[in-house]
Amino acid sequence: MSESANSKLHIAMYPWVAMGHINPFILLANELAKRGNPVSILIPKKALHQLGHVSLYPDLVKFHVISIPQVPGLPPGAETASDIDITAKNPLAIAFDATAAQVAAILAGIRPDIVFYDFADWIPDLGREIGFKTVCYNVISASVMSIGIVPARHFPKDRRLTEEELRQPPEGYPSSTVVLRGQEALTLSFISTDYGATTFDVRIAAAMRGCDAIGIRTCRELEGPMCDYLSAQYNKPVILTGPYLPESPKEPLEEKFNNWLNKFRPKSVVYCAFGSQMILKKDQFQELVLGFEMTGLPFFIALSKPEGADSMEEALPEGFSGRVGGRGVVEGGWVQQTQILRHPSVGCFVSHCGFGSMWESVLSESQIVVVPRLADQILNARLLAAELKVAVEVERGDMGWFSKEDLSRAIKSVMDEGSEVGKMVKENHGKWRERLRRDGFMDNYIDGFIQELQKL
Repeated sequence: MSESANSKLHIAMYPWVAMGHINPFILLANELAKRGNPVSILIPKKALHQLGHVSLYPDLVKFHVISIPQVPGLPPGAETASDIDITAKNPLAIAFDATAAQVAAILAGIRPDIVFYDFADWIPDLGREIGFKTVCYNVISASVMSIGIVPARHFPKDRRLTEEELRQPPEGYPSSTVVLRGQEALTLSFISTDYGATTFDVRIAAAMRGCDAIGIRTCRELEGPMCDYLSAQYNKPVILTGPYLPESPKEPLEEKFNNWLNKFRPKSVVYCAFGSQMILKKDQFQELVLGFEMTGLPFFIALSKPEGADSMEEALPEGFSGRVGGRGVVEGGWVQQTQILRHPSVGCFVSHCGFGSMWESVLSESQIVVVPRLADQILNARLLAAELKVAVEVERGDMGWFSKEDLSRAIKSVMDEGSEVGKMVKENHGKWRERLRRDGFMDNYIDGFIQELQKL
């Protein structure tokens, strides 16, 4: 590889086979290709079909199809995390690891300078064999990584972790309000579950120990102390891309949704989405939609079909559609989230606070209400609601879910005119959005990231 600072880098990428991982890898590839760097992305055929359109530079971004083998416990035809239950990832992890020979053959053929990966902890071994540098690139927050996967955190392998052990931050963790409370800590227990030949925490720690640099989709303005903590824990450079987002979509919002949103005054509609993998139980789903009904506000809900329901219509509470009339939309399929959030009528985003949705909400002009469920989502929610004070987190009971009253109260606290909470989070959100959207902010992060890659 040329040492010239102006030389272009050939970068290959092999992300974990989940849409929430593949999509930000492709978005990063766009940023790298925009600056003239060729990128090779290794993904399954189904993921290419669903996300290939995200690539904007076909001359520089090339896709290589990986075949996901059938292994015991993996449903026939399953290729990504969207094809399996969220709690049954071990067979997919085994199949993912079984692609190593395919990946090695492709990388040996294309000879990249650097390979980006996240879950494939065996990539560094290939780097030493074939001759390339490696970046363990993470699309989760530095806060989640710092509290869950660091050498300072020691997990016993001969017993289940206690709630108290899970709740305690690791040694040296920066003082922060980004913590788990009470029984929320139990959502972190997944890190000691099987994930292929090893457990999740051992896999991710090995992935970060083996690389030449750790990359994170975040910025120092929000997570500087956490990034420094990770760098010290792993004794490696931590390089940041900033919270890059998709470019403005060329496709207009679907006509039926655009016409419906046009009926309402600016900033009056509440939009809700929880991502493709968060599937609610029927009673949870009904409590959620009843909470939206209680607000009295127009709302647009886009969720996966509830567990055990044959259709979205069948899952709705009795009489719900008649009561809400034309002020509520409940969709069970994929919708154009970017276009919806940019519609003038949308004034609030109710999100599960996955990392991608977290950045979309912070960079949007909507008020933010967060309904986290899993450990990483809860920590992201704390970053927004407790640390930055740009959002309101819905209160949840001991069972880990919320009531319709809790949800309605949180939404109205940011949407009611004259609400002091609403004014506070709107003002704080506006300051952060302006800071993150200022001219050159995103470009400077990507340019600096490429300079750090050159140093490798």
